[in-house]
Amino acid sequence: MTTVTQSANDPAARLSGERVLVLDFGSQYAQLIARRVREQDVYCEIVRHDLSAERIRELAPRGLILSGGPASVYEGSAPRCDAEIFKLGVPVLGICYGMQLACEALGGKVASSPLREYGRARCRISAKDESLFDDVSPETEVWMSHGDQVTSVSEDFVALATTETCPVAAVKHASLPIYGLQFHPEVTHTPEGGKILSNFLLRVCGCEGLWRMGDFAAAAVEQIRARVGDRRVICGLSGGVDSSVVAALIYQAIGPQLSCILVDNGLLRKDEEDSVIEEFTKHFQTDLHVVKAEDEFLAALAGVTDPQQKRQRIGHAFIECFAAEAAKIEDAQFLAQGTLYPDVIESGAALDGPAATIKLHHNVGGLPENLDFELIEPLRDLFKDEVRKLGLQLGLPENIVWRHPFPGPGLAVRCLGEVTKERLVALREADSIVVEEIKEAGLYRQTAQAFAVLLPVQSVGVMGDARTYDNAVAVRCVDTDDFMTADWSHLPYEVLARISTRIINEVQGVNRVTYDISSKPPATIEWE
Repeated sequence: MTTVTQSANDPAARLSGERVLVLDFGSQYAQLIARRVREQDVYCEIVRHDLSAERIRELAPRGLILSGGPASVYEGSAPRCDAEIFKLGVPVLGICYGMQLACEALGGKVASSPLREYGRARCRISAKDESLFDDVSPETEVWMSHGDQVTSVSEDFVALATTETCPVAAVKHASLPIYGLQFHPEVTHTPEGGKILSNFLLRVCGCEGLWRMGDFAAAAVEQIRARVGDRRVICGLSGGVDSSVVAALIYQAIGPQLSCILVDNGLLRKDEEDSVIEEFTKHFQTDLHVVKAEDEFLAALAGVTDPQQKRQRIGHAFIECFAAEAAKIEDAQFLAQGTLYPDVIESGAALDGPAATIKLHHNVGGLPENLDFELIEPLRDLFKDEVRKLGLQLGLPENIVWRHPFPGPGLAVRCLGEVTKERLVALREADSIVVEEIKEAGLYRQTAQAFAVLLPVQSVGVMGDARTYDNAVAVRCVDTDDFMTADWSHLPYEVLARISTRIINEVQGVNRVTYDISSKPPATIEWE
């Protein structure tokens, strides 16, 4: 299989005339910084922290953002940037570690502080006429997360803000367009952080906010059409928003030259197959192939309880089913996938991307090399929220665009313990009830993800006059903007009561319902 990397022909690259680069020093918030920049309609990419000044000059960004990171700048092994970037004349904003790095590189000193700051802090802005803090409250709440701080700066720097324990909470170089923030403007816990980032992008960097999803869609369609010509593209459908948007985008580009494959693995949500068939045979009129493979997947999962083994066996079974069906489609030369920008970044597969590979995502590196297709990944420059905007732009119905995320291995990772047909039936019904009641209460768009989990435990109950010893179901609903952190949804008691009553009454073999009130971190959103 041939993977084609990003190039000047990619839609995002062509539309990034005012791009901003985030140099990633290992921050857990690097992707969040990029998303916040794009929310200002400015295209942003995450790149290696050690990207050379010469390469940055070639990319011609309007601005550079140095991310935070877990290291201390005074350690010998600490990641560093090319010091020549500060001489390019390109505006720089250092955040936390990025600020410390910039200050040290330009004559300042950084040390461990006995008064560390983690969490909310009150920040006093001392430079009222400074562009970075235009229209920001003189005393504003910010989110701190540091044990080191800048203890002194060279006389070329001017302090812009302080907190109770941090005398240099923000700085600016006296003659160069270089700024630093000890706090994190990208997180929601800094209420005016978006305003500060906007000031950097628009007032300091001179960006105009030209990044538009409509322009991206038109450029992507043109690029796909030119690359594919009169050949055929295969796309795997799952019912999720990513694969649906990929299929809609490619259909707009090449119409009947698109063939879609839906593998019904027996792990889909209730009525998922019918919904996909209706949407992609009536609305888009695509060539849709449905593979009935429940028996194969259940056989592969028989007796398996380890979450990682479940994922591996599901992945192998999917590849076998998909490849067998794809071989039946004549003249197919391209395989389309719903790879998103976070997948690319976390796999280390991005052009000039971060140096450290965090994980290998199935969309980026999980398919075998002997699949004789060229890979098309039209969403690889987009975040999830941008994919939803693109879906609406392409005319997909809102029930698909705003559908809650669903794990690749399907219900298998929400069926804790052994996966059997009987247990899946119970889980599928319970999950459907959760979603139905959330929608009925008008809370579906307010919650980011809502689902049921079938637990591998039984408990004593009484139903009618009979004593029972049946299964327990956990209900999980979370609120989040970015899925990097999440809080449990504070649903009304009456909604929880209806969910519990319906599951116990309507789902055979369940006599207890619990509600998960764990936040991420320390818990994850999914249970496996």
